Amino acid sequence: MKNRIKILRAMHDFTQQDLADKIQVSRQTINTIEKGKYIPSTLLALKMADVFKVNVLEIFEIEESDWK
Repeated sequence: MKNRIKILRAMHDFTQQDLADKIQVSRQTINTIEKGKYIPSTLLALKMADVFKVNVLEIFEIEESDWK
């Protein structure tokens, strides 16, 4: 699953730690999500969308390989 977290963080001038603090997770969690090594829960994705003031689909993109 692709994501635009790093881009959105830059647009809002947030560090990984800033975002982590806002959604109450560790910086390492943000790092692994950004790298595509961890797929966040629905609740976590919604929290990110709320912080960035965008739709979840503007953060995450399902790839064809995710359907298999």
